[in-house]
Parts: sequence; structure tokens; C-alpha cells
Amino acid sequence: MRAIVVDRWMSPHELRVRETPEPDVGAGQVKIRVRAAGCNFFDTLIVQGRYQVKPPFPFVPGAELGGEVVAVGAGVEGLAPGDRVLAGGTFGAFAEVAVTGAAGVRVIPESMSFEEGAALPVIYPTSYAGLVYRADLRAGETLLVHAAAGGVGLAAVQIGRALGARVIATAGGKEKCEVALRHGAEAAIDYRADDFVEAVQDLTGGRGADVIYDSVGGEITQKSLKCIAWNGRLLVIGFAGGEIPEIKANRILLKNIAVTGLHWGAYAKHEPERVDDCFRALFALHARGQVAPVIHSRYPLDEVPAALEALGSRKTYGKVIIEP
Repeated sequence: MRAIVVDRWMSPHELRVRETPEPDVGAGQVKIRVRAAGCNFFDTLIVQGRYQVKPPFPFVPGAELGGEVVAVGAGVEGLAPGDRVLAGGTFGAFAEVAVTGAAGVRVIPESMSFEEGAALPVIYPTSYAGLVYRADLRAGETLLVHAAAGGVGLAAVQIGRALGARVIATAGGKEKCEVALRHGAEAAIDYRADDFVEAVQDLTGGRGADVIYDSVGGEITQKSLKCIAWNGRLLVIGFAGGEIPEIKANRILLKNIAVTGLHWGAYAKHEPERVDDCFRALFALHARGQVAPVIHSRYPLDEVPAALEALGSRKTYGKVIIEP
């Protein structure tokens, strides 16, 4: 089969397709013919050895896929050859065939394409779990989503709207603001041109946002505390801006706010029942047309370096997909 194989730490532009034997399916595993694979920023870190998880060489990168079950290993129940599935949270997606643990594989609804399935496993559960399990977002509240045209940002916009919240988005540039507006934001602020703190205060009559979805960190986190509402919740998702902020505790006290974080990947270990609940909820929202992964661009397997470069340079919005 054809696959991107990493046998040493390398820059993303050095990645190449190789011919390699198909992986064997073991007990508790599922073999899947990959129809689409999702790209994530952490893929660029993994191949360079800069991620917290360092798989042994050689390995095939790519953590999200949509495809068809080819075979199942001993002990696997509820899955059979021919099933249309998604899988996430593992390696091996940048290939024609992948093998992964059955726990991370889910049958997708007929209404969902393989591309949507490949775009969903990381960003949509992250946003749903953050907004529902951690921030307790309620209908009628105001949700401020930073980097709202990115993968997790657009997912948060759609889910926030589906939950009945009023969504305000920030994004870099007019085009990305328009993307956020098309997918559920009531207002969008170009942080390159305007002060989002002042804009949020104006849009909320001086009250501020009840929930702030922060995947950026750094100065964005600090400024967010200036436009958060009384009893607001600051939801920390990540630090795409590269700087981990320090929050002074008196700022938490003054407005009676909560600062809460999300580590979606740890739910499988600590609260596995939440993982199943989360996907059931997302599939239901998709079936009702309330959420749908936004595909920015598609690349063949040979162009994985170009796909990761486009993602890393922030030239994209939504999700970038590889089609083996």
C-alpha cells in the first residue's frame, strides 16, 4: 500500500509517500480502507519529534480518518467489514489502509460523508465537551469564540449556535470573519483591525461574554478577562498563539468568574462514558443539520507536505483533508 512513512524526525516538507506492507489486524483492532484523513496542526509537531507523544519509528502519521472496515480482530464487537466508520486519536491515517484500536472507531450516519467523518473526531468532540461538560453553556448566553475560522473555532461556533447561545466570533481578516458569520456567528470581529474587548462590550451592552472559548492563549487570554461577564467562564482549550498565559487570581475573584480547562484526549481514560455520549450528541446534531464540518481544501496523499504547510501558515479555515 501507499503511505507516508516517518523513519526519523523530519520537517513536514520532507514527508514522502512510500510503498509499504499493509498492517496486520490484531486482537481488539480494526483494519480500515482510508477514504479521507484529517490534518491537524499537531501532525506537524509529531513528525518533527516536538509533540508530547513520540511514536517509535517507523510510523505513519495522521490521527483522523473516515473509511470502510476491511477486517476486525478477535474480540471486536459491533463492527463488521463494509461498515462506514470514522476513527480518531491514533496514528496511521495518512495511508491507503490503517489499523487502529476498536475503541476509537465509530459507525457514521449515512448522512455523513467520509470527508466529514475524517474532519470530526478531534475538533468537534473538543468543542462539544468544552462547551457542554466544562463551561456549561446555556441557551440565551453569549459565547465569544476566538480564532473562530479555525478547526476547533468553527466547531465551537456551530455547536454554540445549536445550543441556543448568541455567538460572537473573532478572526484574523475579513474573509475569515465572513466564514464565521456564514456558519452561525451573529457578529464577527477582525482582531487585526479592531479592539475585540471594546467591540464585545459594545455588542453586549457592557455586560461582556458569559463563556469565552480560548484556543489561542497569550495576550488574547489576558484581554479576554476584560470583556468577560459576571459569573462568566473562561474555557482554556489550547495555546495556538505559542504563549502560555499566567492569570492573576484577583481577576478571577473580582468578577466571580471560573477558569476551566479541557483535555479531551484524557476522557477515554478518566470518563470513557462521556466519549460515547459526546459522539451520540454530535451525530444527532449533524442529522438535524445543526453541525457540519467545513472542508476548506482536499489534497492527494502525495501532497501531504503542501497540506500541512497550508495549515501551519494559517492560509486555511475549517478543515484540510487528505484523500488517499
